[in-house]
Amino acid sequence: MSPADTEKTAEDWLEAELMDSFDEEVELEMEDAVLSMKIREIYRKAHGPSIPRPEYFRALLHLQAELIKLQDWVVASGEKVVVLFEGRDSAGKGGVIKRITQRLDPRVVRTVALPAPSSREMSQWYFQRYVPHLPAGGEIVLFDRSWYNRAGVERVMGFASDRQVEDFFRDVPEFERMLVRSGIKVVKYWFSITDEEQQMRFLIRIHDPLKQWKLSPMDLQSRIRWEDYTKAKEEMFERTNIPEAPWYIVPGNDKKRARLNCIDHLLTLFPYEEVPHEDAVLPDRVFNPNYERSTLPPELYVPSKY
Repeated sequence: MSPADTEKTAEDWLEAELMDSFDEEVELEMEDAVLSMKIREIYRKAHGPSIPRPEYFRALLHLQAELIKLQDWVVASGEKVVVLFEGRDSAGKGGVIKRITQRLDPRVVRTVALPAPSSREMSQWYFQRYVPHLPAGGEIVLFDRSWYNRAGVERVMGFASDRQVEDFFRDVPEFERMLVRSGIKVVKYWFSITDEEQQMRFLIRIHDPLKQWKLSPMDLQSRIRWEDYTKAKEEMFERTNIPEAPWYIVPGNDKKRARLNCIDHLLTLFPYEEVPHEDAVLPDRVFNPNYERSTLPPELYVPSKY
């Protein structure tokens, strides 16, 4: 094969890889793929136009490239990072977490989404079940909901007593200061959506078979207690917005803009810089003329249905 042919083959391969990467993002974006036309029409009319898709993809890919630089810097510098994502049900926390982790190393960047506490965990110190998930040096941990469950769902739904809630508000600022003193960077995001937007997103989940798993009885109760959650949120901000770990509010009605704005803001919080790497050189394959590859039985292969 001539050098020109080799270069053309490499270009074709790179283009195919980029298209595959684009397709992966498109799959994530197919959020209304099985919605009825009527529900889709109502949602779009209520929501209004978002950022154009080509512009969104360009910005997202740029930010994800910067996230890779941040990841490399965290590993090289031994930084420890915790990012909390809080907000009402359907506010878009999971969507931004997916876009942050989509192209990062799962050995460096972990997502923690804890289930309801067990009876044993309920008897422990409240923060105890979160501590094992905190990062070591060179790690980033993203909490999809966090210890702030006590200030929100547990308080509003009556799963925590007034005394437990008050103890939490007294303890959490010092707990987070302890984390910061230990060298952990604590970042707290609250995704904010309107009453009308949450209602539309819940309706989408009800009518979309691919999203019904996201809708729990607790979510439906949160609609009834909208104002109670609002009051709980306001007190949470008032009592836990500390200089060492401030809250950052992300307007979330427009999902695409919320993702871009959150990732962009996260990047501004770190003095990261590009970490130099040695150029990777692909070694020549070693050929053994005496080796003969054995034929594997056909039943070991996955059927080619597609």
